[in-house]
Amino acid sequence: MASSVANSNPIARTLLTSAVTSAATTTALFLLSSKDTGHPAAALNATSHIVWGDKATKYDDWDVPHTLLGGLLNAGAMGFWSAVQSLLPEPRTAFGAVRNATVVTAVAYVTDYYLVPKRLTPGFEQRLSPRSLFGAYAVLAAALAVSAFALRRRS
Repeated sequence: MASSVANSNPIARTLLTSAVTSAATTTALFLLSSKDTGHPAAALNATSHIVWGDKATKYDDWDVPHTLLGGLLNAGAMGFWSAVQSLLPEPRTAFGAVRNATVVTAVAYVTDYYLVPKRLTPGFEQRLSPRSLFGAYAVLAAALAVSAFALRRRS
């Protein structure tokens, strides 16, 4: 029943995709941050610079003002990009799902680093290596593609 509702309701599809992308990117940020900085929360904390300013990009420890807020900001961004993906034609194949996810992720990257003011960038680019930053966006693309294809297969 839940899967049939999700397949017929674009809002439910977007919410499910958002949940998958939020979980995947948050996990990736914890792992990549741990690898690059030795502090799992550092990259996600850096996202809270949107509210707290540049000092947040240097905060390493787990706490509510930085880690929880960074997680909520990331979840909001994932919800937005999931909604953008829902505006594209529904993919009929795995290739189509990957294509759509790649387009959305490329637009997300360009938006994050070339279109929005510095204060609205994700912030984790200040804590992650270029390779890890690429990995974070690759996880977003993979999560978008898997979500789209899984929802398509269920309909």
